[in-house]
Amino acid sequence: MGIETSCDETAAAVVSRGEKVLSNVVSSQIATHQPYGGVVPELASREHLRAIVPVVRQALRESGQSYQSVDAIAVTQGPGLAGALLVGISFAKALAYVLQKPLITVNHLEGHIHAVLLEERQKGAFEFEFPALALVVSGGHTHLFLAEEHAKGWRYKNIGRTRDDAAGEAYDKVAKLLGLGYPGGPIIDALAKHGNAKAVKFGPAQIKHNNRGTPKDKQTLHDFSFSGIKTAVLHYVERENMRESVAARQQALSSNPKPAAEDVLPLCDQKALDLVASFQRAVVNDLVAKTLHAADEQNVRTIFVTGGVAANSELRQTFEREAGKAGLAVYFPSRKLSTDNAAMIAAAAYPKFVAGDFADAEFSAEASLALV
Repeated sequence: MGIETSCDETAAAVVSRGEKVLSNVVSSQIATHQPYGGVVPELASREHLRAIVPVVRQALRESGQSYQSVDAIAVTQGPGLAGALLVGISFAKALAYVLQKPLITVNHLEGHIHAVLLEERQKGAFEFEFPALALVVSGGHTHLFLAEEHAKGWRYKNIGRTRDDAAGEAYDKVAKLLGLGYPGGPIIDALAKHGNAKAVKFGPAQIKHNNRGTPKDKQTLHDFSFSGIKTAVLHYVERENMRESVAARQQALSSNPKPAAEDVLPLCDQKALDLVASFQRAVVNDLVAKTLHAADEQNVRTIFVTGGVAANSELRQTFEREAGKAGLAVYFPSRKLSTDNAAMIAAAAYPKFVAGDFADAEFSAEASLALV
């Protein structure tokens, strides 16, 4: 059984042998955080406390399993929001103690990588060239990892990361700035189809190195930076006098706790749609270009693209087109497994279960846990 509470989704799943999903239950907190345009950590922890027991019970019920029949309990240790992580960890510890079951800790980022592996195993298509290059791109993370399977599990090398905002965070902040609702990713993706992606010129994202705070050997060509484009959108809104239309859109959506793209589209003029499309094109091009450059430099033939932003339609289409030109194989999880879920946590835990790599009772949440 896997348990995931790293951010704003309470999730539990039962997975057999790391490759067969018996159940995968996710309780979303979008309605709770929507009025704030982003995740509020204290509210996230409270909602996890409310949801954890019913979500776990539902996962067991849907899988046809019981507390006694599962072989082990896996839980996300980090990275994530400390308070949110502690809810899942405390529950998993108590459950493992009472049931006398092994307890396995999983890095959330590794879970996202194993979401791809899980579904490819289900297809019977587990024929990858290793090492693989994994782009983990979500609301809280934008990382590039070299991933390789070894006898006792997996090894990872971080070769790129965001220096400021994660890509998904930039989507949410731009959506909030433009009064489009929360979460920003799905709405911007849908609206971008109605805009001209060449209308607003955004320069390549510039990495803002702090020469005193960031050693040169820690700076790579594969790092990302998205705070600059967020600021560029703000300046465009001010320069083009869009504040009034943004305020009107916010007012119109204020009574809708979960606006869909079809609710937002009639409230957007062509200038707003062009801005959204141009923003998305700039972010997608930056993600794809740096990932393909890293693949070439590392002589990698297999690419995984995973995390919540991997559900973005333009990102998928651009990766498939450009990776195809370069003769590279690119794999995505389904949209259901792109966002946070517990099936990926259970799948990532299976190699550790086979190797007997169990956690002791002393571990705690690690909000900045690195993947190695």
